[in-house]
Amino acid sequence: MKFSALSLGLCAFAAASVNAQYFSAGWTPGQAAPSPEPTPTPNAGVPKDTPHKVAPQRITPSTIINFFDITKILSSSMSVSAFSKLGINITERLESALEKTKVWDNRVPLITDENYQDFIVNEPLTEQEEQDRTWMIVISVTSGRQDGISLFVDQVFDEAYNQTVIAGDLPNVRWGRIDYLNVTGITTKWSIWHAPYLVVLKDRGRTLRFYKPSQLRMKADNMRVFLQGEHWKITPPWSSAYAPGGDREWILDYFAFVLTKFYNVVIMIPSWMLFTISGGIGSLVINFLHKPTPPPQENQEAPRPGVETPTPSPSGDAAESTATSSSSSKAIKRKKVTEKK
Repeated sequence: MKFSALSLGLCAFAAASVNAQYFSAGWTPGQAAPSPEPTPTPNAGVPKDTPHKVAPQRITPSTIINFFDITKILSSSMSVSAFSKLGINITERLESALEKTKVWDNRVPLITDENYQDFIVNEPLTEQEEQDRTWMIVISVTSGRQDGISLFVDQVFDEAYNQTVIAGDLPNVRWGRIDYLNVTGITTKWSIWHAPYLVVLKDRGRTLRFYKPSQLRMKADNMRVFLQGEHWKITPPWSSAYAPGGDREWILDYFAFVLTKFYNVVIMIPSWMLFTISGGIGSLVINFLHKPTPPPQENQEAPRPGVETPTPSPSGDAAESTATSSSSSKAIKRKKVTEKK
């Protein structure tokens, strides 16, 4: 009995302490039906992960040209399936063709007008690393013609880079390559109008030293010794008025800006159309330069109205011939008259 009385007392105390919100007064006529309360989900109160907005990719001439790249078109799934129906493994053919045209070491970064600022000017470095950073850059034209001195310089450059990667003895030296045929702004700022060239770059591009292949002993070991001993310090850096920091640097900067804009427009024109337009303009210029000169015309004054133009007087020979013919005709007439008499 004690247990039941104690339990009844606890139940009464709990009922008295219950909040009134758990009790409903019921439904009265004319009252709208109550809406069911939403059931809590297991993840209620947990913030949802909102996807980050991806910044739109900047459209550049190189990205536009990549849309019409024949390699990407042939390697697409549609092309692969179409050639497979003909019994041709186009993927294998493309890989073999690209392997034959490979002339550069792909581990060497290709420096362009678009990534020059990120690679060199704005490279994240400490103060000591910035003082020690040295860039060894080759400016090549091998992409357009795979022979000659440019191909030889590229082979020596890639061999020196490979030996450096294996040895690991030049931690402060970075290697880069510039394709002269596809870069306009950098080469114009550096006043380089032909290739190949070797460039030793310091101070985030403010100190430049240029070398022709004939000025260095073009061997991989010699190039590594040239960098290890810092023999490039013997050569004075480019310090003309057009060099970085010079009084006329802005001229080359402006010229490079204009040429880059022009190149970005011209490169989007198909090559066959560009050849047609240039050929037509050339033929027009040649025809204009070889146009025959018209014959000189005598200046004759037009006769004025109401004014009689004087007849030219006969010359002396003409007058004499006229007088002789008239006298002979008179003599003939006289002779005929005398004969009749």
